[in-house]
Amino acid sequence: MSRRRRRRLNPPQLIALVYLLGIALGAAALHLPGMTRPGADLNAVDLIFTATSAICITGLVVADTGETFTRLGQVTILLLAQVGGLGIITFGTLFALLTGRRVNFSERQQLAQQVNALNVGGVLGLLRIIVLYTVAAQGVGTLLLSLRFVPQFGLGEGLYQSVFHAVSAYNNAGFVVLPGGMLPYAQDPLVSGVIALLIVLGGLGFLVQLNVLTHLASPRRNRLMVYSRLTLVTTGALLVLGTAVLLALEWTGALKGLGTGGKLLAAFFQSVTPRSGGFATVDMTALAPGSVFVMIALMFIGANSGSTGGGIKTSTFAILLVSAWNLIRGRTELIAFGRQIVPENVVRAGTITTIYTLLVFTGFFLMLVTNPTLGFTPLLFETVSAAATVGLSLDVTHRLNDAGLTVLCALMYLGRIGPVTFALALNLRETARGVIKYPPERDILVG
Repeated sequence: MSRRRRRRLNPPQLIALVYLLGIALGAAALHLPGMTRPGADLNAVDLIFTATSAICITGLVVADTGETFTRLGQVTILLLAQVGGLGIITFGTLFALLTGRRVNFSERQQLAQQVNALNVGGVLGLLRIIVLYTVAAQGVGTLLLSLRFVPQFGLGEGLYQSVFHAVSAYNNAGFVVLPGGMLPYAQDPLVSGVIALLIVLGGLGFLVQLNVLTHLASPRRNRLMVYSRLTLVTTGALLVLGTAVLLALEWTGALKGLGTGGKLLAAFFQSVTPRSGGFATVDMTALAPGSVFVMIALMFIGANSGSTGGGIKTSTFAILLVSAWNLIRGRTELIAFGRQIVPENVVRAGTITTIYTLLVFTGFFLMLVTNPTLGFTPLLFETVSAAATVGLSLDVTHRLNDAGLTVLCALMYLGRIGPVTFALALNLRETARGVIKYPPERDILVG
């Protein structure tokens, strides 16, 4: 694509296009010889699904990644997840900087849209910080995981397992190549703890992490933004609430075979992973119906804006809650942490939630139509997991037909780029803002 043509695309259109191209290139790479092990029964739809799951950092799989793909195939999937996690435009801009090419204002706008930067001016400096921070976080995660995996698997294999799962966890990708998966580590505080921490960090978003770090370094010079406070409080509340509910519902259920410490750790891990992590240290099919409902709710809310996670985002959920609370108290202004939240953010939160809900409903309906024998709850769980780019499953993905896999591909794609971004990408007309003013209408009943 020529630079002149790229300038004619607005940021949402470019984001939507490059992710489609990424999926196509990823699927083509996985079709190459040597990517799958001999005897692996994967058709073209399966490989497209795997590429979509990787580039959209979801983690849903039609077959066990470690047993189906060769080492080359696994590394390809991991690279797709890394690119998808940081953002394809982020990588493109980084490549331009490394090769000495000038990044023009239009490209900076596109990058700002990709990483949810608050302004365009400092976006290149933010990019450098994001890349360095990501490498550092994944490096520390690799080092910590190697303390367990190197003694278990040997130096070479242990380091590979450590790198793979550190990158997969930080990007909230959910791909696992461990023999036996994550279940053997349900009571391992090192492995479960490090992966949970990486999931949380990746799901917090780069801006929140940087704001917290700079605030801790110099509290007076760098205040903690209201957005960061809202994000941290909501994230913490969801983790505590999810852990408590899962402990109560699964103490004698899916957690029955674990010790007291193991139950606490496993419940916490299962509360973290619906944020978009996709890992699981318990058998998901053994969960009680109430626990499945909680997991669906946590997946729907998802991670934070500008992060590697999906869902409507915690900030959106928090604004809706604060808006409802202020309405109940009779306040006309939306107040959070002593600051007024502008009405545009409330409208945006409601719009995102509405579009996202319609996306899930539509996808769920199509899943019921294409795979009617697989059950209501498993298909709802699968639908929300794909739309929120989580990757958890009630052992359904490998049983879906090609039509069902295609629906999930569309959900993962739309969930990764964001339904609002996709809607804006379809808007081909340039509208003149603020030219026409319409009279307000107040006689509309709501609620």
